[in-house]
Amino acid sequence: MLLLQLAVLAVSLAVGFGLVIAGADDRVRDEYAQRALAIARSVAADTGVRVAVAAQQGRAVEADELVDGPLQRQAAAVRERTGALFVVIGNDQGIRLAHPEVAELAKPVSTDPSKALAGSDDVATDRGTLGESVRAKVPIFDPGGRIVGFVSVGVSTERIAKETRSDIIATTLLALTALGIGALGSVMLARRWRKLTLGLESDELAELVREQGAVLHAMADGVLAVDADGIVRVVNDKARALLDIDAPVGTKAADLGLTPRIAAVLATPTDEPLAATVGDRVVLVSSHRVHADGRDLGMVLSVIDRTDVEALSREVDSIRSMGAALRAQRHETANRMHVLAGLLRHGHADEALDYLEELFGSGPGGALLAGLGNVREPHLHAFLDAKAAHARERRVTLRLGDQTWLQGTLTEPVVATTVVGNLIDNALEAASGQADGIVEVELIADGDTLFVSVGDSGPGISFDDPDEVFAEGATTKPGDHVPGGRGMGLSLARQVARRIGGDLWVADPGGERSPAPEHDPPGALFVARLPGIIAPEPDEEVQR
Repeated sequence: MLLLQLAVLAVSLAVGFGLVIAGADDRVRDEYAQRALAIARSVAADTGVRVAVAAQQGRAVEADELVDGPLQRQAAAVRERTGALFVVIGNDQGIRLAHPEVAELAKPVSTDPSKALAGSDDVATDRGTLGESVRAKVPIFDPGGRIVGFVSVGVSTERIAKETRSDIIATTLLALTALGIGALGSVMLARRWRKLTLGLESDELAELVREQGAVLHAMADGVLAVDADGIVRVVNDKARALLDIDAPVGTKAADLGLTPRIAAVLATPTDEPLAATVGDRVVLVSSHRVHADGRDLGMVLSVIDRTDVEALSREVDSIRSMGAALRAQRHETANRMHVLAGLLRHGHADEALDYLEELFGSGPGGALLAGLGNVREPHLHAFLDAKAAHARERRVTLRLGDQTWLQGTLTEPVVATTVVGNLIDNALEAASGQADGIVEVELIADGDTLFVSVGDSGPGISFDDPDEVFAEGATTKPGDHVPGGRGMGLSLARQVARRIGGDLWVADPGGERSPAPEHDPPGALFVARLPGIIAPEPDEEVQR
């Protein structure tokens, strides 16, 4: 780049100043010719000269009279003042009346004066007795307007050449100075360029851009990079999809519409990945600041999709809960069979019959969660049955509210189980630290809308603003063992509910903030509204 700039600068100066130098001789010649013409006109216009020339007509002119005559003195004075090579005055016959060399007086001029004697100015380069010169001849008119002679003024071409050489030297020095300044500027620009490009050459930059495009868009993780001024410089396709970004490169980070949690990670270096929600997605975000040569180049945000991991975790949790329920049912059934076998073995048939009547109509599943028969939707029926077993393992009683009634089929079972599961898990966490922990769930269908309320006997919500419990990462429990941290369940549940047009809110914060709760259990109470996710059963449609 530096050599290219210097070459362009040198060629430009050579062409420009070359044209100036090439025309220098003609320019100087024209300048001196105009000067000679002006001198000749001023002499020819002098009244004394006009009268003296008119008195010296014809060829019979005495040279002795001209040596100290007024015309000779006038011509010498003009030549002295102007620096001209010669000032010659001639009559109508071309006879010299004034000349720098006395011996040439009263002789015909060496060059043709016919054009001047015809009444026209004559400017030309010619050689005479004094050598080559640029000369101007103008006619002299007597007071009556008749041409009586002429004035010839010449400037030596040697003087013109000397002046031309002086101009060329000055022009060349000016060109060299401009070239030096340009070279210095080019060197400084090249140093600045190398600093901006971190010392990479143009071909290396091109290769780097190609590699960057190939690598970034092939990555499974999202990458978002902003410069030190907060302007987006790099964003790959994965980051656009995960962060829901449509803005082009060059947009300010503040105008991307990032969630507050992700915007905070982008603004502050965060080595440990944090979980955040974007729509119905859960992502892990981390960031680090980039420095090179002591300069701050900006921030790079890494985005990893954890939605599938979350879904898989919930599926594993459901399987674990169902496995626990099966184990509990197996142990429950084995215990009942042992009791019956013992009663019958010892001849207590009446007691065995009473025991069977007590168990009649309430199988192992019913013993875990009373009233589960009111939930006829298969997904939630199995899900609540599993959660009841999980609650029993944590020494918490899970019960259904008196108003619980649900039939039909879920059109979006994942939405329902996500919201209900997060609320129950949160309530179990709150109630598990008590001696007689209780979690109450109530499911009510209103047309195609499902209303869910979950309350617990825990200490209530400790935040000053109960709605802060839905903020990303808001939790009072340690989460070092959880990738990205805890506090995502309620936030995700609310976003899922709002995505289908519903909502999730705190109906009662519980604890000291609600000293006389109207509900039992007295802890926090959450309510969710999930519209459009229940399809009525066929017989229900016929009945309607």
